Amino acid sequence: MKNHWMKAKWIGLITVLMVFLSGCGKNHLSALRPAGEVGQEQFNLMILSIIIMLLVVVVVTVLFTIAVAKNRRSKKGEDFKPKDVATNHTLEIIWTSIPIILLIILAVPTVYLVFKQADTSASVTEEGEVNPEENVINVRAYQYWWEFEYPTEQVVTSQEMVVPTDERVYFNLMGVDVKHSFWVPATGGKLDTNIDGINSFYLVFDEDSAQESDRLFYGKCAELCGPSHALMDFKVQALPAEEYDQWLADMQAVEEPVQASSEDAQAGEEIFADSCMGCHATTPTGSGAMGPNLTNFADRELIAGYLEHNEENLQEWIRDPESLKPGNKMTGAYELNDEEIEAVSAYLMELSVEEGSGDVEALEESRQANTSEDEGSEGEEESSENDEEEGN
Repeated sequence: MKNHWMKAKWIGLITVLMVFLSGCGKNHLSALRPAGEVGQEQFNLMILSIIIMLLVVVVVTVLFTIAVAKNRRSKKGEDFKPKDVATNHTLEIIWTSIPIILLIILAVPTVYLVFKQADTSASVTEEGEVNPEENVINVRAYQYWWEFEYPTEQVVTSQEMVVPTDERVYFNLMGVDVKHSFWVPATGGKLDTNIDGINSFYLVFDEDSAQESDRLFYGKCAELCGPSHALMDFKVQALPAEEYDQWLADMQAVEEPVQASSEDAQAGEEIFADSCMGCHATTPTGSGAMGPNLTNFADRELIAGYLEHNEENLQEWIRDPESLKPGNKMTGAYELNDEEIEAVSAYLMELSVEEGSGDVEALEESRQANTSEDEGSEGEEESSENDEEEGN
């Protein structure tokens, strides 16, 4: 008996701890601490559904308790028969109407938010082109890494995405090999990346929340996509609009690969050109490469999406990627000895983009030029339509 009581106590304690710990989380990772407009709206909807659920549970529990307390056999006797209410139309209307009302209360904001958050029409022009006035990022999901393309600025990076705060960022999601799912828990729900179409949605990254989380949010693949699915992570750096534009300008300023400075790095550059350049780019242009873009590799926080960024981990990753990310496409693609691996890692650790090297004014001018072109093409179409009407 004592053993059963002790087991029950431990089970109860673990259950209580699980309930409370499930609500713990950090701003950069937890869906229960929303860090943007979309995340907050979805969180509010979740709270509304929980309130409705608790209301139903409380009412049913109270009614059940009252019924049990009032109709105990010791009070009513052995011959007591409860009143038959099967044909009571008033009660039938009440307990049919209440669930309908509760469903309507939940359905109205749900349907409204579904259509609101699915509206990405502002990200494209009337011709179906990318709207240069909006923040648009094309996301391509591979086994097991992510590519991020900024089509208006013609910049490509991978694994670590940079976004502006307090502005809508539109995402066009594509899968390259198998189905994946794009998810930044702190800022909104997940959306699949399909290989036979494009899914689009938007997120907003709150400036105050970004400051609290050192401007870093974590993203994950939320669809089982292979043996290294759990390691298919990425990071999001949320910057104020001015710093975001400077980052884009800095990336645009990289026209040629960084030239190695040290002797080891120079040797690694040559090996990289012979063994790795076929899959990896070292300039921020061109999407759809076989491997992640490495233009700003030295500036990143992680290696392979989850390893601490240092030369030791980099060498281990190059030496045996299969042991760190099973099923990845690098496995068996090259043969390098330890000396060559050290040289390549030295070169990669020098691939950095100089802060402040880009011309923000030129970036703005190119955006305005793109906007003017779109407006001009729209004007030409309207003019041609008017001419046709006059001709008729």
